[in-house]
Amino acid sequence: MGVLVGKLAPEFKAKAVVDGCIVNDFSLRDYSGKNIVFFFYPLDFTFVCPTELHAFQEKIEEFEARDTIIVACSVDSPYCHVAWLNTPKVKGGIQGLTYPIVSDMNRSIAEDYDVLIQNEGIAYRGLFIIDRKGIVRHQVVNDLPLGRNVDEVLRMLDALEFIEKNGEVCPANWQKGHRSMTPTHEGLEHYFTNV
Repeated sequence: MGVLVGKLAPEFKAKAVVDGCIVNDFSLRDYSGKNIVFFFYPLDFTFVCPTELHAFQEKIEEFEARDTIIVACSVDSPYCHVAWLNTPKVKGGIQGLTYPIVSDMNRSIAEDYDVLIQNEGIAYRGLFIIDRKGIVRHQVVNDLPLGRNVDEVLRMLDALEFIEKNGEVCPANWQKGHRSMTPTHEGLEHYFTNV
């Protein structure tokens, strides 16, 4: 599995469903200047996947407050995405989602982000936080049966914002409003002395 952290996020143009309509030339570059949470899920009309997509939607205002765009991606066609978007939540659908869903039918995006399961033709549950300059700052990849923690994604965005504004680093289990430290030996000693 490749590590993309610290590198420019792989660029692509693809079909996607945006605001319920199919667009032919969707690109993450359309969101330059914003943070992006770009995540892969295996397939439409499955089981763990709709719980994750709804979990991101339930926190959409919190992402927007952090100037962050959510973008999902799977290997399904855009028509399949539309059908799933038109299926009620109680029937296993994702009706009510408002963020873009990219179609990666040729699997090139999943391959570029190194989350493609070659022998199955689907993607692992990869998630990438891409900063305002297009640099991958965080990535995590879950196996297929393991759903993500959306609150952890928000925590990582808070940490990213904090370090960009303050120049300090965020220790283990850091939460917004908690103690940070300067990235020096003295800063570490001060942190442990006061924790």
